[in-house]
Amino acid sequence: MLTTRFVTGAPNWIDVGTSDIDGAISFYGGLFGWQFQSAGPDSGGYGFFQLAGKTAAGGMQTTPDQGPPSWTVYFQTPDAEATAKAAEQAKGAVLMQPMDVMGQGHTAILADKAGVPFGIWQPGRIKGIEVAGDAGSLCWVELYTPDIASAAAFYDSVFGWDTSAVQFPGGTYTCINPAGTEEEDMFGGLVPLADDPTEAESGAYWLPYFEVADTDATVAKAQELGGTVRAPAMDMEGVGRMAKLADPYGARFAVITSATRQG
Repeated sequence: MLTTRFVTGAPNWIDVGTSDIDGAISFYGGLFGWQFQSAGPDSGGYGFFQLAGKTAAGGMQTTPDQGPPSWTVYFQTPDAEATAKAAEQAKGAVLMQPMDVMGQGHTAILADKAGVPFGIWQPGRIKGIEVAGDAGSLCWVELYTPDIASAAAFYDSVFGWDTSAVQFPGGTYTCINPAGTEEEDMFGGLVPLADDPTEAESGAYWLPYFEVADTDATVAKAQELGGTVRAPAMDMEGVGRMAKLADPYGARFAVITSATRQG
């Protein structure tokens, strides 16, 4: 599962773009216990969601021309410019050119061959999120994609990811981890879009998972706070109990009580 021992190619940041930042602050504060802290007067309204004083995510208000409310997953790179060029060479796209972020690091927004947006973060003073894998923080990411082989080849070209097939009741799951790392460094998976009716309608995208102490209680709380349930809570043997949700503004995410936490 994901930790803050970040290496090249692993998720190291996540943020939500929303049509109502105040509403999102209220929703995620009630759901995960996050507190919002502004990044400062020159940040364009960007800020940090903190969990017990540690940064768990970022967020800002966006406009309709920037796309619908959504979560963006960022992957660590030692060189944002080189990674952006690698994405273009692999037939992806650069949606936002690499840029310095007030000396805190360098970022860019890219898209894979299927058009799925994702971010990259070249650490500067900010290394990445400060908490991962704990209740209320990012623990896993999944790419819903129309073509597993094509996606795997693209991200291998850009980040050098390793993939492995894991058998589970009902099928095979494609896990991903940074190049040259061990099985315990897996941070996500690739899922065929056509295999999940919940996702097939809405199209390819990156889905972040947040660890929670109790999936069912979190689902109920999300509904109470105005969120919606996209896929009800379900158990997967050896993995945990999970559910897919959306916040009141449409940003999609998932929650999971991992089997290790249940144990």
